[in-house]
Amino acid sequence: MNRLLLALQDRAYNSPSDIVLQGNGVSLSAADLLEKINGLIEELEKTGANTIALYADNSPQWAVVDLACQFAGICLIPIPTFFSTAQIDHLLCSAGVELLIFQETLGKSLDAKHCSHLWPMSALDGYSVAVLGPLHTVSRPEHSSKITFTSGSTGQPKGVCLSVDQCLKVAESLARAIDVVEPRHLCLLPLSTLLENIGGIYMPLLANGSSVLAAPSELGMMGSSRLSAQRLLQAIEHFQPNTMILVPQLLSVLDTALHTGWRPPRSLAFVAVGGARVAAEMVERVRAKGLPVYEGYGLSETASVVSLNTAANNRPGTSGKVLPHVSVAARCGELEVSGNAFLGYLNQPESWGLKTIQTGDVGSIDSDGYVTVEGRSKNILISSFGRNISPEWVESELMASGLFHQVLVLGDGRPYCVALLSPGDSELNDNDIADGVEAANRTLPDYARVMKWLRLDTPLSTLDGLLTENGRPRRDRIAEHFALQVDQLYQKQQQQQQETIAL
Repeated sequence: MNRLLLALQDRAYNSPSDIVLQGNGVSLSAADLLEKINGLIEELEKTGANTIALYADNSPQWAVVDLACQFAGICLIPIPTFFSTAQIDHLLCSAGVELLIFQETLGKSLDAKHCSHLWPMSALDGYSVAVLGPLHTVSRPEHSSKITFTSGSTGQPKGVCLSVDQCLKVAESLARAIDVVEPRHLCLLPLSTLLENIGGIYMPLLANGSSVLAAPSELGMMGSSRLSAQRLLQAIEHFQPNTMILVPQLLSVLDTALHTGWRPPRSLAFVAVGGARVAAEMVERVRAKGLPVYEGYGLSETASVVSLNTAANNRPGTSGKVLPHVSVAARCGELEVSGNAFLGYLNQPESWGLKTIQTGDVGSIDSDGYVTVEGRSKNILISSFGRNISPEWVESELMASGLFHQVLVLGDGRPYCVALLSPGDSELNDNDIADGVEAANRTLPDYARVMKWLRLDTPLSTLDGLLTENGRPRRDRIAEHFALQVDQLYQKQQQQQQETIAL
C-alpha cells in the first residue's frame, strides 16, 4: 500500500487535529486533509479519467489534488503557471490529458477550446474542471504516476515519467538526511517544480511535519520575474519555518538582506539550495550570519535530489554527499546516476527502462561520496585560444560578491569572456559593478576572467522565455536575444586594443 497514504491515515487516526497544510487563509488538519482527499477521489473516479493536468498556484488545494491523484492511481501532470497559452496547449495535447483542473483566477491563460465543457469542483473552492477531447494517441511507460515537463534550453520540453515509488524514495531519503523532527516547511518554489512537490509536500508528511503553501503574492513573488524582497522576508518571519528550498537567485536576495541587517528566524534548521552552481564563499557567508544553507544536486530524471550537504555531512564547495537511494559515478568527466532512474520520456519508447542516467553534467565524486558539479557539458565555452571554460564556474564567482541578482557569462569562440549582469540593488552604480567584477576576476585564471560586461536593468525572466521555471538560464535564447549588445562589447575591446597599438 502507498506508504504516504499509510502515514496520513495513521496521523489522522492518532492525531486528527494536527495541522498538516496551511496557506491562503486555510488550515487543514490531518483528518481534514484525508477527508478532502477522499471526497475528491470520489468525484474524480466518477469521470473515469486516467490522466489529469493541474494548473494552479501554490495552495492547500494544489496538494489535495496531487495526493488524491496519487492515492487513486491517476497520472497527474502539473502545469507551470508561467507557461504560455501555446505551451499549455502543447502539453495538454502531447500528454493526452482527459481532465484539466485549474484555478479559476488563472483561467484567462487557457485556450478557449479547452474551456467549452466546464464545471466547478464541489470538493475544491475556486477550482474548475475542463473535460478535454478527443483523446490523442499517447505512449507512456507503465506505472507513470507523475509527469513533469523539463524546461530544456531549446525546443519543446520533454515529459519525464515517474512512478509513485520513485518519488517517495526521494522524499524518504530527504527526511532521513535532513533529520529535522516534525519539519514545518515553507514552499517558496512553485509546486509544479518537482523538487518542491517532493520536498515540500511528501517529505514533511512522511516526517510527521507540515507544509505552508502560501500564494505567490504573499511571498512577494510578482509574476515570474519580479520579487518584493521585503514581502519575502516578512513571510519567512511570519511563518517561522524549519525548512525551505531556494534557487540561487533567492539565496542572493537573502544574502543581500543579511548584509543589510536582516536576521533569519531561529526556527530555521535547514535550507537547501540547488538548481545551479553556488559559490562556496556565498554559502559560507550566509551560514555565518545564521542562515543554515546547504547545497544539493539533482535532476528530474532521478525524481529530483541525488546529493545533498547536511549538518551531519557537509563539505563546502561540493553539492553534497550522495543520498542512499542512488549511486553516482564520473566517467570521462560526466556524472552518471543509477538506482532511481525515471521510467522514460513521454512518447519516446526508446528511452524507457534505462538503468543509468547520463546527466550531461561535468563533475566528479570523491572517495567519501561527495559530488562536485562544474556545469553542463553542453554549456562549456571554448575560447578562441582553445581554453575550455565552464560558465557556471565563472558565474558562481561573480554571484559570490553578493552584488548581483543574475549573472550570465558568454564567450564561446571568442578571445575572452563577457558577462550579462543584473544588479541586486537598482541603485548600484557602474563603478561598484566594475569593482565586483574585478574582485571575482582575481579568483579566476586569466583565460576565464570577464573582460567586458553589460548591465541588465530588467532581469531575465520566464515570461520572455529566457529562464526555466527553476531559474536556470536558457543560454542559447539569451545569446540570441543579446547578440547585438554582446558583439558591441567585443568590438569596443578590439577598438581599445587597436588604439593602444596605434599609440
